[in-house]
Amino acid sequence: MNRRDFLTARRKATHRPAPASPHQTARTFSGLTPYSGPFGTEEIVHLLKRTMFGASLDDIAYFRTRTMDQAVDELLNPAGLPAPPVKDYDTTGAAVPDTAVAPGATWVNDYSSDGTIQSRRRASFKKWGIGLMINQDRSIREKMTMFWHNHFATEAAEINDPQVLYKHHSLLRAQSLGNFKALVKSVTLDPGMLRYLNGYLNSKVAPDENYSRELQELFTLGKENNPNYTEDDVMAAARVLTGWRINFATTSTYYDNARHDIANKQFSSFFGNTVITGRTGPTAGDAELDDLLNMIFAKNIEVSQFIVKKIYRWFCYYTIDATAQATVIDPLALLFRNSNWDIKPVISTLLKSDHFFDALNRGCIIKSPIEIAVKLCREYGVVFPDTSTEYVDAYNMFEYIRAQATNLNQNFADPPSVSGWPSYYQEPQFYELWINSDTLPKRNRFTDTMVTTGYTRNGKTIKIDVVAFAKRLPNPADPNVLITDSLAVLYRVPLSQAARDVVKTNILLSGQTQDYYWTNAWNAHLANPTDPMALQTVTTRLRDLYKYFMNLAEYQLA
Repeated sequence: MNRRDFLTARRKATHRPAPASPHQTARTFSGLTPYSGPFGTEEIVHLLKRTMFGASLDDIAYFRTRTMDQAVDELLNPAGLPAPPVKDYDTTGAAVPDTAVAPGATWVNDYSSDGTIQSRRRASFKKWGIGLMINQDRSIREKMTMFWHNHFATEAAEINDPQVLYKHHSLLRAQSLGNFKALVKSVTLDPGMLRYLNGYLNSKVAPDENYSRELQELFTLGKENNPNYTEDDVMAAARVLTGWRINFATTSTYYDNARHDIANKQFSSFFGNTVITGRTGPTAGDAELDDLLNMIFAKNIEVSQFIVKKIYRWFCYYTIDATAQATVIDPLALLFRNSNWDIKPVISTLLKSDHFFDALNRGCIIKSPIEIAVKLCREYGVVFPDTSTEYVDAYNMFEYIRAQATNLNQNFADPPSVSGWPSYYQEPQFYELWINSDTLPKRNRFTDTMVTTGYTRNGKTIKIDVVAFAKRLPNPADPNVLITDSLAVLYRVPLSQAARDVVKTNILLSGQTQDYYWTNAWNAHLANPTDPMALQTVTTRLRDLYKYFMNLAEYQLA
């Protein structure tokens, strides 16, 4: 967004940009030339905040030992897939309790039709998903999984079946950096998507157009092309997709030829008047689906441009002007096509480019609610119960973080519609939709809570330990360095020196003018860490410092 407008609270009520001057220059002229500038803390934090849910101190220290190329390559090569969610709930009230699943064991392979158990497992899945973001490895996988979850949006409340829900998200996670065309086919036949968009009800006697429409409008082609697919194309694609069913007991998809429309399917001139030959037999569904996807992906310009723009808006900035189109989008789309629809080369080229590291592309994205909640935990090093030994307590804490993001208008696994969250597609506001007179105070209340009382349940507390965080900075005894190093992690835009001086004087120096008022207090605590008064002195000042920083507009930017 326009950072100056946001930081000075001078955005117009309409949220619409001012008319462009005929002499207006591009926002930035940088392109995909490989970045060759410095790769220090500033650049590492920018990279991590965009590719992970926050830049923890451990992650920053780790990537200081890597070059930019090495860092991006590691981020794009995640390790093995995470362990599945576990049974953290009781079975009180269930008509058919899942006694076959031991507490702490996973439920994903145990089918249950009991509504109470299904509800508790869906809740378990959501807690687990937030936990993966908090405890993620040093890779882009969780951020990419969230990207695809928003792109191929489904709602847990509509899918209902928790095993199907888990399988759907596992598919997105496993193929998040693979081949896009293969991913589209996998999603098309995924039980979660078949359930969500009624594909499992699609039959020759009652073709259902839900998925065929979204396949073209939201998942591959977009709706801005001129010309574009037609309503007749939607109906023809629906007929191609008839016959697919779900076996909920085995969480699998199967093809029922008796429900398939075996007639030929005629498409419009947009698709070159293609006719998909109707087939019958056990392989007919697969064969016609392959024909459909080949036809769609033959519109390679439209598909590549549509997906690359979504990737760009996820990682860089929401406005795509003519220069960005020519220097970034067009060459990335060509790379996407030439890579036979592989996702990783596109992401790698973007993240290693001058454009990604351009100063104008730093600190220009408003954090989503999930980012606000999860990044706080990761960047401050909030300590959670161990999931291997205290899984109930850990899941309780993950649920608190999930609930806070939901309160800020982003409910994990339950976007508001098949289009995903409006902040990722609604022009012209995009990310600005996350912030309004209701959500900004709520964001501040959440960060205030986490830096003061924290959240307690069953005798366990998650809270920002301000002293522990400061101790991990290079030179916390110097108030100037402490502020600089803290802001390097927490902020993506600079805070003026005048503002830093005021904060230092009023908070760290308690109104005094000499730096040693803080230095002496800090050293007194280090010299006698068991002295409660010395601890309280530094805790109070640090708490007020970080609370103040998180209440400023700059903290909302990533």
